[in-house]
Amino acid sequence: MSQCSPNALCFGDGLPGAGVPCHAEVNPAGLVLDLGEASAETIPFSSFSIDAGGFDHDHLVLKWQARSGSRTLYLKDPHLIRAFRQAAPPELTAHVERTAQQVRRARHGRRTILLVALGSLVGLILLLWLGSDTLVQMAVSRIPVEWEQPIGEAARSQFLAGQTVVKEGPAVAAVQEITKRLADAAPGNPYKFEVTVVRSDVVNAFALPGGYVVVFTGLLKKAESPEEVAGVLAHELNHVLLRHGLERIVKTAGLVAVVTIVVGDQQGLVGLAKRLGVELLTLKFGREQETQADLQGLQLLHRAKIAPDGMIHFFERLSESDKLQVEILSTHPMSAARADRLKAEAASLSRQTPEPFSFEWSAVQAGL
Repeated sequence: MSQCSPNALCFGDGLPGAGVPCHAEVNPAGLVLDLGEASAETIPFSSFSIDAGGFDHDHLVLKWQARSGSRTLYLKDPHLIRAFRQAAPPELTAHVERTAQQVRRARHGRRTILLVALGSLVGLILLLWLGSDTLVQMAVSRIPVEWEQPIGEAARSQFLAGQTVVKEGPAVAAVQEITKRLADAAPGNPYKFEVTVVRSDVVNAFALPGGYVVVFTGLLKKAESPEEVAGVLAHELNHVLLRHGLERIVKTAGLVAVVTIVVGDQQGLVGLAKRLGVELLTLKFGREQETQADLQGLQLLHRAKIAPDGMIHFFERLSESDKLQVEILSTHPMSAARADRLKAEAASLSRQTPEPFSFEWSAVQAGL
């Protein structure tokens, strides 16, 4: 037997601390153990006490008292363990089964822990991958409104440094009146919107976090009525009210910034936004955000008693420049589709008589 390969490990008095590899076999009388000595030793079943052991709890641990002292044998070979259980006498069977149950419970416990850990990891990955918008919104909800002001102010200051600002005149007064009327009609508005008119042929306006609004004179020249300008501003103001700009900033900052904000470091976001500066102006809103700003903007016009037709008409005229575009390739909804959606939304609003503005639109455009 001394030539057989080891299938067990024996510890005990007079043996090395690391144990002695040995070979064990089961026979009707007990366990035949070969420690590589002159002859093998047969230990009767009645001498053993049994337990479970090993790092993975997959060893059968046999203990007995030999002539040379106490001995402990670790069996890991499943065939040897099965043979031992089958050959053990009735008085040992119950103890063997209890030991086997311990092993199964230990394995089940480890397997359960592993599955839970794996499931948590997969869940986290899915949450980060599929639920990134939820994480972003959670982070944004933890940012106080007062923290938005330095973010928007930093971007606006850098942008205006290279622009010609129109500081007074009919156009400035008209835009301020429109903005105030919309802001006053916004329910629960926490912002004090500040409008700046910039001399440029660009037909556009934009709003930054904190309530900073920039209107280009190109928009005022292109608009056929103040209601059209009001429609654009209602859209832009809702980007602020819905905190879309903050969401885009947080997304751009990445997962680390999201986690940082969630655990309470809003100042880190402000520092990042200040470093971004005018790059904030190039952050594109998602299609869903644009649609949301459109529909909420239309409702804001209605609450401010401003005719929503101007907003719809403006998008209809813009749709002429959209003919060569494909909607699915654009982050913005196409102007024609936006106009159709706004028409459907306007049809659901209650009828009311719009209140006119205090200025003459022809005088505003003449002043440009």
